[in-house]
Amino acid sequence: MQLRIGNGYDVHRFANAAMDGAFITIGGVQIPHSHVLLAHSDGDVLTHALCDALLGALALGDIGQHFPDSDPRYRGISSLRLLQHVLALPALAAWQLVNADLTLVAEAPRFAPHVVAIRAALAQVLRTEPERISVKATTTERLGFEGRREGIACLAVVLLQARDLP
Repeated sequence: MQLRIGNGYDVHRFANAAMDGAFITIGGVQIPHSHVLLAHSDGDVLTHALCDALLGALALGDIGQHFPDSDPRYRGISSLRLLQHVLALPALAAWQLVNADLTLVAEAPRFAPHVVAIRAALAQVLRTEPERISVKATTTERLGFEGRREGIACLAVVLLQARDLP
């Protein structure tokens, strides 16, 4: 059995001013929040970290190499579309996801009410069961940029197994 492990990390900062009706996108799910995340795409730190973990497992570079923020084609793009592009890379066809473990780091908003929807959205794109995707969140006890509520970070780890191709 051939296995590959990849890890990913992403961070985005919040806009300085609060906005009525603001939301952030995490794992393809819109979550109400006082501030938006600043990013070239939709700022989905969880999906970005997952893309980097998948790319890293196969030594295919990182999300910035594949989707540079200098390219206007990716301005405002849904990160789930970026994930679909990563999954369509020929090198990934020979591999299947065993599991993904994703950890959000932020003081706010609260992610627990959205975990089921996030897992379902990711499972649909990954063509796997939600049980293979762990999504959890933690705070930094008010330490660092996350603790000061300046932004959100996410850590991702994936395990891939070689497919038995006919």
